[in-house]
Amino acid sequence: MRLNKEQIAQFHKDGYVLVKGFCSQEETKKLYKVAIEDEAMGKNAMDLNDQSGKKTKLSLWFKPGNDVFGYLTRSEKMVNSVGQLLEGDAPVCHFHSKLMQKEPKVGGAWEWHQDYGYWYKNQFMFPDQLISVMVALTEANQQNGCLQVIKGSHKLGRVNHGFAGEQVGADMVMVENALKTMELVYCEIDPGDALFFHSNLLHRSAANLSDSPRWSIISCFNSQSNIAYSETSTAWTEAIKPIPDEAIINWQADSLSNADFLKKENDPALKKTGWE
Repeated sequence: MRLNKEQIAQFHKDGYVLVKGFCSQEETKKLYKVAIEDEAMGKNAMDLNDQSGKKTKLSLWFKPGNDVFGYLTRSEKMVNSVGQLLEGDAPVCHFHSKLMQKEPKVGGAWEWHQDYGYWYKNQFMFPDQLISVMVALTEANQQNGCLQVIKGSHKLGRVNHGFAGEQVGADMVMVENALKTMELVYCEIDPGDALFFHSNLLHRSAANLSDSPRWSIISCFNSQSNIAYSETSTAWTEAIKPIPDEAIINWQADSLSNADFLKKENDPALKKTGWE
């Protein structure tokens, strides 16, 4: 699978592009099953409070292994698509992946932010060489807190960020200005759909007040030419060797018990630097 010219153009114009059916129904069911059943996910989940005190829950790890999520992030369709969207022609590297677990009624909000608002603290140099790919494992709609984006806001460059609850949040004056100027889009997507979005795209998600869970896997990628001067993990420097898409279904997969999960206290983005 490769993106077409229209999809690539839309990404650069709007800051995101939705690819319907990026993962098959069979692949998505397998990913969701592992997400729920692999005990390593629950044991390594972090809670981050939003501004209302509701908890957002995620598990984050760096090096893609021989587990089903590692097979997804190293698949030809993922690496090829990401490579078409990142600036330059350097090899694609995996920065980290995170399982987003927004439970019914209790799953908190993610405040308005840019991913580069977090990653700026890791001192990555070039935001055009960073991208996130969200694959929905369950249906995402307005009721269960789907992703909201401000179309074209990646062209603002990085805006100032401070703390919003335990999260990193964008300067709300700039967010309000952006909302007056550009279109707010609710990304209501189906299981298996993939949303590719730029590291400077302003986005948020509301709390899950519905009776249905909203789970997704977000994998973040970096060009090997993009140096991070304050990042202790090493996956972001290692070129991905793509594997066949069929690996997701057909290859024997390990547990994530040996994955290098991030601990909340070690996240540089959650530490005050004086830049806020």
